[in-house]
Amino acid sequence: MDTRLKEHPILDEWGGENLSFWFEGKHLIGHAGDSIAAALIANGIDSFGQTEKGTPRGIFCAIGKCSACMVEVDGVPNVRACLTPLQEGMRVSSQAGKGKPIW
Repeated sequence: MDTRLKEHPILDEWGGENLSFWFEGKHLIGHAGDSIAAALIANGIDSFGQTEKGTPRGIFCAIGKCSACMVEVDGVPNVRACLTPLQEGMRVSSQAGKGKPIW
């Protein structure tokens, strides 16, 4: 089943060349034009972190209005995965539940 997002109300480039990136140390492939969230979802990862109580967090609004998809990118915290374009070599990690598998 293809889980890749096909369109977005804000981001307009989709389906470009393959890009390598890492999430929680796992090597993944996304496409140029994907948001980080789109690339994670396409790789079967729909939980990007956890609340303090351990509830999974992932994409909610997909337009940058909520904070459900916040991740750390290349050491920078509080990056919105739904709006941030994927780039070659990005190292993405969850901000909550450090050290615990989240999927």
